Amino acid sequence: MAAPPIRTTAKAPGAKLQGMSTAFIGLGAMGYPMAGHLARAFDTLVWNRTPARAQAHAAEFGSAAYELSSLAHADVIFSCLPTSGEVWEVLRALDGQLEPGSVWVDCTSGHPQAAREQAAWLAERGVHFLDAPVSGGTNGAEAGTLTVMVGGDAAVLERVRPRLAFAGKVVHVGPTGAGFAVKAVNNALLAVNLWAAGEGLAALKAGGVDLGAALDVINASSGRSNASENLIGQRVLSREFPATFALGLLAKDVGIALDVVAAHKGAAPLLGSAGGLYRAAERVIGGSEDHTAALKLVEQMNDVELS
Repeated sequence: MAAPPIRTTAKAPGAKLQGMSTAFIGLGAMGYPMAGHLARAFDTLVWNRTPARAQAHAAEFGSAAYELSSLAHADVIFSCLPTSGEVWEVLRALDGQLEPGSVWVDCTSGHPQAAREQAAWLAERGVHFLDAPVSGGTNGAEAGTLTVMVGGDAAVLERVRPRLAFAGKVVHVGPTGAGFAVKAVNNALLAVNLWAAGEGLAALKAGGVDLGAALDVINASSGRSNASENLIGQRVLSREFPATFALGLLAKDVGIALDVVAAHKGAAPLLGSAGGLYRAAERVIGGSEDHTAALKLVEQMNDVELS
C-alpha cells in the first residue's frame, strides 16, 4: 500500500506554538521514545505520517501534535525516518518554510552521500545539518541511554548538545556523513556477528548440544558478542522474534557499509558476503520481520531449529 502523501498545512497553532523551539519528525519504534525524552525536557512539537501516532504521543508525553509545516519554525528539528529517501521527502515538503539559523539533526540510519547532499541543500537555505544516528535499540531509546554518533560541524553539535535528551553518550566522529558511515559499519558488524553465531549454533544443534548451555559458555568466553548476549537467547531460542528493528533495515545498513567501502576502493569480502546473505534473508524471511529472524534462513540451510 502506498504511503499517504505528506501534508504541510498547519492546524491553527494557538499561543502554545509560539514558545516551541524543538520538533521531532518520525515516531517509529525508536523515534517515539526518543521524542518522549525531548517532550519531558522541552516544549516539543511532533509529527508522524500517521497522525494518530503523533496524537498518542502527545497524550502520553505532553508533546504537541501538529501538521508538518508548523514544525518548520522550530530552531532545532530532529528527524528519525527509515531511510534518507524519506528525509528528502520531508525536506522538500518544507522547502521555503525552514527558519534560517536553525539546525536539522537527522537521527535516521542514512547514507553518508545523502547527508552531504542534504547538508548542502539546507546550507543554501541558511540551515545547519548534523547526521546523528543512534545505537542502543528500543531499550536504549526508552531508557534515554542511546549512543549518538555525530557528523558535521562540532560547534553546531555543541549548540544542540543540551537538546539530546535521549542520549547516554554523544560522540563527534567527523565531518558531515561520518555519523552515518559509523552507524552503517556498526550495524554491518552486528549483522556479521549475528549470522556467524547462528551458523555456529546450528552446527551445535545438529550435533545434539543444548543451545542454552552452549550460549552460557560462549557468553563467558571469547566468542561472545552483543548478538549472543542480548539477542539470540532472548529472541531466537525463545522463538519470540519481537519486531523492534526490521530485517530489511539491517540489510539496507549493510549495503550502506559496502558503499562506504566502495567509495574508497577498499576490500571487505566478509561484509560483502553478509550483504548478500541479508538480502537473501530479507527476500525469503521478509523485510518487516525482526532482524534476528534472519537466522530462520540459517535454520533452513541447516535443517535445524535454534531452540
